[in-house]
Amino acid sequence: MSSLIRHVTVDAADPFVLAGFWAQALDGSLADDDFPGDPEAVVTTAAATLLFVRVDDRKAVKNRVHLDLQPQDRTRDAEVERLLSLGATLQSDHRRDDGTGWVTLHDPEGNEFCVERSAAELAA
Repeated sequence: MSSLIRHVTVDAADPFVLAGFWAQALDGSLADDDFPGDPEAVVTTAAATLLFVRVDDRKAVKNRVHLDLQPQDRTRDAEVERLLSLGATLQSDHRRDDGTGWVTLHDPEGNEFCVERSAAELAA
């Protein structure tokens, strides 16, 4: 059998704070033994486990890997607004007049991620 992905690991200046953002964004949960100041924090979601690890180097360039989110119970536009209210910032807007496209956001530490249309929007 080949290897399986155990975590998606994200470098962070403050693992607990960044993990808290992603736990809210993905309706996930922080591990019971994660606390402010810890060198790592784990977020478990229905689809993946994210590991946030303290790294002192600051992010300097575009991510080589990023997450693409697909809303499950709201539209792409409603999800973008929700994520902005949680602390994300707009990087670039690729929405088109015909409803296609995506939005690229930054998490609180500047990591890029995209929000695509929901399955319901894709089916319409």
